[in-house]
Amino acid sequence: MAAAEHALAIKDDVPVELPSLPPNQGMEAVKDVVFGSAAGIAGKFIEYPFDTVKVRLQSQPDHLPLRYSGPLDCFRQSFQAEGIRGLYRGISAPLAGAAIENSSLFFSYRVTQEALQATLYTPNEPLPLSALLVCGATSGAFTSLLLTPIELIKCKMQVPLSAANPTPPGPLTLVASVFRHHGLLGFWRGQLGTLIRETGGGAAWFGSYEGVSTLCRKYKPPAGAASGSSELPPLPLYQQMMAGAAAGISYNFIFYPADTIKSRMQTEDVSRSPGDGARRTFWSVGRALWQQHGLKGMYRGCGITVGRSAPSSAFIFSIYEGLRHYLG
Repeated sequence: MAAAEHALAIKDDVPVELPSLPPNQGMEAVKDVVFGSAAGIAGKFIEYPFDTVKVRLQSQPDHLPLRYSGPLDCFRQSFQAEGIRGLYRGISAPLAGAAIENSSLFFSYRVTQEALQATLYTPNEPLPLSALLVCGATSGAFTSLLLTPIELIKCKMQVPLSAANPTPPGPLTLVASVFRHHGLLGFWRGQLGTLIRETGGGAAWFGSYEGVSTLCRKYKPPAGAASGSSELPPLPLYQQMMAGAAAGISYNFIFYPADTIKSRMQTEDVSRSPGDGARRTFWSVGRALWQQHGLKGMYRGCGITVGRSAPSSAFIFSIYEGLRHYLG
């Protein structure tokens, strides 16, 4: 009896290792949506006037003399004609788009990383840059499907007013008009341009951010970095903003021609019927623009776009990373 009690005591002293529970994917998804939305909305307020100027430069007709000589002239004319409210006209749709875009980007980027770690790489270990580029491209491709209808309405609201149409249409009016004339698929006009821009841009956006962040950690490790730990400590704020600025510049510059063609397609007169031959394809719009203005036409408005994307993207990543670190 004593031997049995001793054996039982030894058995009870052996620690029992409980299986680790899987992470709460639902809560992680909520964090991605909330934090990504907050970061996207803040960035959109910063960049929107510059985006309005960009769209107006991109959407100038081929067959007419250029209305604006450059970004500064476009800003001056727009401000004189409509004031600051004109530069923010149509921001309601982009605010929703920024929330959807950034929450979708960060969510799908994390989900793709976890899928690669579970199938091709070791779990809980940082992925190589090549895999992160694939994750960024995948997240961009997914986001493009959600973004095209919102950008369609945004671009139509951003074009300058004319004597024939002195009253700016509201977003609901434009939604009804697009659906009436072109049906449900009309909201995805310019989808190919958005897909090219977001797929390549997503790879460039996340890839540049991760690449610059890796360099910062290599040459100046942040305080609190522990060797052998899979949990990377956050970078200092100035390094996060530097990496975010590099991401914004890469995203906008490399695939800017696709965005130019998309903007021109989406600002065509919505009252044209699909059967009158007036609505052109992505490739025909790009070919006409190239023949008329060459490479310069493809990159019209690129300077101001890259200029505004650097601070905007820096704020987006910094806000997201800050919310993730302090509230996540």
